[in-house]
Amino acid sequence: LRQDLHRHVNDERLLTAQALGERSDAFMQLKVEGILACAELLVVGLMEGREKHVFGRRTMPEMDLASASCAIQNFWLAARAEGIGVGWVSMFDPEVVREKLSMPPGSRPIALLCVGEVEQFYPAPMLELENWDSRRPLSEVMFENSWAEPNT
Repeated sequence: LRQDLHRHVNDERLLTAQALGERSDAFMQLKVEGILACAELLVVGLMEGREKHVFGRRTMPEMDLASASCAIQNFWLAARAEGIGVGWVSMFDPEVVREKLSMPPGSRPIALLCVGEVEQFYPAPMLELENWDSRRPLSEVMFENSWAEPNT
């Protein structure tokens, strides 16, 4: 099953590279081998029948995704505090993974988490080290009173 999931993620990786055009070669330098090498591969999914749970979701139905993401971050931080690495793989077709795992209709996988010991932790985010992206100043992403007013 793990090898099957890896093949699927790699297929999606190739499709993503094709969609990136001129950045394709740089993107292909990013590896997804953690799926095969990690001690544990966890799949996080949203349960079926979520629409009946309206508490906190009546006006913002995506809050189940936000809550699950917060839980993943907490797990990630706790693992890191114990010296355990976590990698979040998101290059997959949710419907394909749902079927591969025999998840019930209406459920939705949102993360493949590669968990295990690592030789070392990156000194900075990998995408930054690979010159794929860079950090922006907080003043560019945090505002006060309205979107256009920088938080000073």
